[in-house]
Amino acid sequence: MKERGTPDVRADVRTDERTDVRADVRIDVHTVSDGDAGPYAPTTGPDGALWFTLVHAGRIGRLVPGAEATAHQIDPGAGPTVITPGPDGALWFTEYKAHRIGRITTGGAVDGFGLPTPECGPFGIAAGPDGALWFTETASDRIGRITVDGDVIEYPLPVTGAFPSAIVAGGDGGMWFTLNTANAVGRIDMDGEAVLHPLPTANAAPVGIAAAGDGALWFVEIAAGQVGRITPDGEITEFPLPDRAARPHAVTVADDGTAWFTEWAGNRVGAVTPDGAITTYDLPAGGSEPHGIAVGPDGAVWAALETGALARVAPVAPA
Repeated sequence: MKERGTPDVRADVRTDERTDVRADVRIDVHTVSDGDAGPYAPTTGPDGALWFTLVHAGRIGRLVPGAEATAHQIDPGAGPTVITPGPDGALWFTEYKAHRIGRITTGGAVDGFGLPTPECGPFGIAAGPDGALWFTETASDRIGRITVDGDVIEYPLPVTGAFPSAIVAGGDGGMWFTLNTANAVGRIDMDGEAVLHPLPTANAAPVGIAAAGDGALWFVEIAAGQVGRITPDGEITEFPLPDRAARPHAVTVADDGTAWFTEWAGNRVGAVTPDGAITTYDLPAGGSEPHGIAVGPDGAVWAALETGALARVAPVAPA
């Protein structure tokens, strides 16, 4: 492995706050970069911190709730996109523009792994039940698997021009993923066999996907303005959003089974209960461009705002 990291970097990383308190939630906005760096996707690390990608600046950020954010520089043009904790205690991320998979330890050491297929555009990444990391290749119609030692296998999908996007481990032992332009949700087993489930709504363009504790998976349809739920046997239910032009982008599931999602065009975060009741919340500042979303180390929901901030969304206790 070739180390490509630099020591902890604090330049252009600051933390200030804007707060909006509603009847049932409090939204705190923490500025973590300038407006050009592009916070894109957060995740909770094994060290109890929130880690996030800065897609336009080529950096990986770290925030302990209540402390100042820091960042680690990787290749400026790498385009780090989605980040996830790995089975080895490190964080793993896709480098969409550099066509690599990256790894960063909690101490800030960065490594990178080239992929067999050139110009493949890796995007989603998640740890699998087999101790490896699984990722999507948007430009090559493949699902990839990388071991913690850097060995890579790529599995072709039974469709072309599909733009595989987000990926997550399901409770059934498989990896589930969205096919943005093929308008489907797919499942791949540990042997590389894939099954695709077409969506009921045409041209819905699914992106984010997350697993729930009941075995189902939630996903968002960016073009249709809907949130979807799929069971392990392929039964799909779609829930239209109040604003069908909101362009939902990413989704995560809280411990209580509520699925939280971002509305990129609507400038909101939203929540859908297991029975399909939807509530949305405006972000404090207009034009925030919310993208990735995750449950943080403090139990709150955190959304990455591409304009340079992370938004913390937490319930307000009844008076």
